[in-house]
Parts: sequence; structure tokens; C-alpha cells
Amino acid sequence: MMERLREGVNSIAVKIILGLIILSFVFTGVSGYLGGGSSVAAKVGDSEISRQDFEMAYQNERNRMQQQAGDSFSAQLGDPAFVQSFRKEVLDRMVNQMLLEQYASDLGMRVSDEQVRSMILTMPQFQSNGKFDQQVYQAFLRRAGFNADSFAAYLRSDLVRQQVIQALDNSDFVLPQEVAQTAQLITQKRDIRTITLSPSEMAKSIKLTDEQLNKFYKDNSQRFTRPQQYKVSYLELSAQSLKSSENVSDQKAQEYYQHNLDKYSTTEQRSLSHILVKDQAKAEQLLAKLNSGADFATLAKESSEDAGSADNGGSLGWVEKGTMDPEFEKAAFALENKGDISAVVKSNFGYHIIQLSGIKAAQAKPYADVAADIKKEVAEQEAVNSFYELQNKLESVAFEYPDSLDDAAKAIDQEIHTTGFISQADAPEILKSDKVMQALQTPEVSEDGLNSDVIEIAPEHVVVVRIEDSRPQTVLPYADVATQVKQQLSEVEGRNKANALADKVTKALESGDDSVLATEQLKFSAVQSIDRSSAYARTVFAMPRPTQDKPHFAKSMDYTGNVVIIELNKVTNNIDPKFNAQIESQLKRAQSEQELMALITALRSKIDVEYYVVGDGQ
Repeated sequence: MMERLREGVNSIAVKIILGLIILSFVFTGVSGYLGGGSSVAAKVGDSEISRQDFEMAYQNERNRMQQQAGDSFSAQLGDPAFVQSFRKEVLDRMVNQMLLEQYASDLGMRVSDEQVRSMILTMPQFQSNGKFDQQVYQAFLRRAGFNADSFAAYLRSDLVRQQVIQALDNSDFVLPQEVAQTAQLITQKRDIRTITLSPSEMAKSIKLTDEQLNKFYKDNSQRFTRPQQYKVSYLELSAQSLKSSENVSDQKAQEYYQHNLDKYSTTEQRSLSHILVKDQAKAEQLLAKLNSGADFATLAKESSEDAGSADNGGSLGWVEKGTMDPEFEKAAFALENKGDISAVVKSNFGYHIIQLSGIKAAQAKPYADVAADIKKEVAEQEAVNSFYELQNKLESVAFEYPDSLDDAAKAIDQEIHTTGFISQADAPEILKSDKVMQALQTPEVSEDGLNSDVIEIAPEHVVVVRIEDSRPQTVLPYADVATQVKQQLSEVEGRNKANALADKVTKALESGDDSVLATEQLKFSAVQSIDRSSAYARTVFAMPRPTQDKPHFAKSMDYTGNVVIIELNKVTNNIDPKFNAQIESQLKRAQSEQELMALITALRSKIDVEYYVVGDGQ
């Protein structure tokens, strides 16, 4: 197989095909193959949602869901169909938001600068000790990828949308009768008695014939089929297994410490205040006042147009390099002494005057305090370097000597592992990956008996597999599965018997004949009051109300699979008025959501919406 591949690469036909592919890249451009190009994610009427804004929103929502749902969400991200659907949901939400903004604009709804400023100053996430904290605010902007202007624009858009939603909320009302009816349904309880029939207990009295067992075996052969199985040999290589901080000497750790001293040093910080205005002439006038002895904090409160810092006398708190606008940062870190004031500085946000209020010099941590962390980090780096070096060897040797793993094992100094006959269901954890199972089914591995390619099963963790032996999917002989056949048929017959008895008893009781209880030696439990969270709720709350002298009967199933006969003898409505306000609020919210979706649907039907990107990317 490998010889044929090598010969094929050198053939004239293959060279011609490769030449055509290269030419297609030249004329089409690499971006044509990678699916990039458009900087617009969607158009809503004459407005656009940029690709950058969409990707940021997608990543933020993805991060939020991973924090909320953990591994279960991460696992879903492995499914391309789920990723495409998830990205579509995010973009749909952004389109809906833009539709609402345009609708609000058409209605003349506006949000003033003062409203935005007031909201920023009162947002609880920016508060420390009950007051607005500039440092917390700036840290949030850096983490979220905003600057002051873009965050204010985001809030303004959100406030405009909220005006529309609030208008819908204010137009909704719920009648007292609706609240009462809903409260009655939600708080209703029903008194029942039950008889539990255990299928497993009933199965004990069932005598099964050989004829029944053989028929069940033949009719349900898929239950007794052994899947295709492989006896697999594999080599495993991981960076984790190569890591050992004990092998890192003090000399090597000291050298790393000296070469990366900035990594173990606090960054120089400066306490800064500023006055921000949009007009240069105004900035020059304010600078002249400061040079004439005006108080910086007072002037900032009176004149600065930065909503986040003005009330604090222009204070930005402690700032380090790499967090501010480049021009602002250059001027701020050029100031030398506490109290120094810069000239007027132009940035992307306007014109600044900057005051230096204090300096915290950079300070290195002692080597002894970080030695253990350094050794661990050096060990990890060395392990990763070794891993990729050995992975290259593994790829090369496993390909060059495809009929055995022996040479590859020697090349990377790892042990060959061999399993018994396995399928995906009972494979060792390391081989349960879909990628491994797919590799085992490729013709090169399953038919030609060659080594697989190197398969990545996790970051910096790979395997190479080969099949030593295989056996096809087959229906197991009856003698090998006789115990399973008898157990499964007993369960089926036990459940059938329980259901038949429950149907018989329920029908008799519903017709008024309670003698069936004595005949079948059955007895109801004590009365229990259930609500809509009960295992029997779906059945019980669908039953008709009983009259004073006539209960009703039905069949259900509990959480463990037992068949249950239910007697419903009383319905009670203990409505607590304290829940009325909550119920009314929920009903109004549901109405508002319905009206909002109806509005968005109407807007989508009137305004052209075009999607340019949805499923690409991970």
C-alpha cells in the first residue's frame, strides 16, 4: 500500500493534478478556500452588523455558557451542527436587537448622555463600598474588550431597546379572574391512593417454555448481537507523561528566572487623573487655568466629559502600561514627578489633560518565592518540546514501518499496549474516541493491517493504533445468551402481566365493582396529597374531578418503572393570596414576551435581513 502511494506521487498524472491545484490557489486566492472575506455578518435594512462584533458576541456567549454548563457544553461544541445552530442563535439575537433599535428610532425614542452617565455610575458591578470605583470600571472595560465610548454606545443601544420593551410591558394588563384561574391551577392539590404492581415480582411466578424463549431470541436477535470487535495494539504519547519538575536543576531554574525577570516582577503603576473634552480649544483653555493655579480635581468635576471619572475629580486610579490609548499612555508615562500635568494630548476619545498623582515602581519577587513555580513551568515547557519532537519521530517511523509498532515504540521509548477483543462500548478510555474508532475502520488499518496515522485524542496527547485481530458483528449462539434471554423475556412478561392486571382492576373499579380488590388480594395505600411535581402528576391532573361518592381510577407508572393503579378521591384549592402578585407578574411577562416576538416577526417581514456568516468558525 505504502509503495503504491510513493509511486503514485511521482507519476505524471498526479503532478499535473497538483499543478492545477496550485494554479487554482494562485488565481482564486487562499481566502476563497478558507471561506473568509466578508467583514459583514448580517445586514438589517440599511444597517450592518460587523463580523468583528458578531465574533465578539459569539465568544462572549460561548464563554458564558461554558462557565454555566461546564463539560456538557464543551462536549456539544464538538458537534459542527450544534456549533452552527449556536452561532445562528447569537446572530439572530443581534439582528432582533438591531430591529428593535431601528423601531425605537422610528418612534423618536432617544437616550441622553446624562442617562448613560447616570447608569454607569450606579451599576452595582462598578461599586466598591457603595461608591463608583474607577479602577473596577476600567478593569471591566479591558476584560470585555470595550473602551469608554464603545461601552457607552452599547449601553445607549440597550437602553433604547428597553424603552420599547418597557412600552410593551406598560401596555399589558391581566384581569383578576385570569390571576385567580391560574393560581387555582398552579396551587391545586389532589388526594390519591395507590396500588403499586412490581413487574419484577410478577415475573417470579411466570413459567417460561423453551418455545417462548427460542421465539423471543429469534424475534429480538438485535438484543443478542455482538458488535464488530478488534484486538488492538497501540502506542500512546502525551506531554503529561513526559513532565517531571524533579529533573529541573536549580541552575536551569535560576537561568530561566534571570531571562524572564519581568514575568516575576510587578509592573510599574501610575496613579493618574485626567480631564477629557471633545474640543481642542476648550482643552487649551482648561490647561491655561491649571497653569494659573486652578485645582485639578475641581476643574475635572466641572468640565470633564468622561462620565466614569468626572465625579471623582478625574481619577483613573492606578494604571499600568498596555491598558490605555497609546497616545494617552505615552504622555502619562513621560510625567516624572507627583503633581506634574501634561500638555493637551489628543487620543481616539478626544483631548486629555493628565495629572500624575503617584508612582509604584516595578519590583521583582525573590527567586526563593517562585522557584517551585519556575521548575514546574520549565518542566512543562521541556515536556511539551519533547512531546512534539517525539511526535514527529512517531509519525515518521510509524509511516515508514507500517507493518508493526515495534520500530515506532523504540523510536519514542514507549511501551506497546495490546487489548483483548473490544468494541467502542467496552474499549479502554483512551481508545473510546470517535477518531480512534474511525481510524480502525479505514481500509488501510482494517483491511491492509497497517499502522494508523497519529491520532490526537486530546491536546498534546496522541496514539497510533493497529489491528492485531478482528471478528465481525454476529448474533451470539443461544447457548451463550440463554440467561440474558430468560431475564429479558421475564421482564417483558412481568410488565405485560402488571399492565393487564392494572387495566382489569382500573376498569372494574371505575364501573363500581370493588370486589376485584379482594379477588386479586390488592389494597390501596393511605391517602397522599400530591401537586404537579409528583411522578403521577401527568396522569392524576388529567383525570376528571371526582364527585363526593364516586372517585375515579387510572393507571400510571412511577420513577422506577412500577405500574401504579391510582384512585383520585378529592381535589383541593388552597389559594394563598400572597402568590397572586407573583402570578400576575409572570402572566404579564409571558404576554410581553409573546407581544415582543410578534413585533419582531412583523419587523422581519417588513425589513430586509441578510445573513452573510453563520456556521463558519468554531
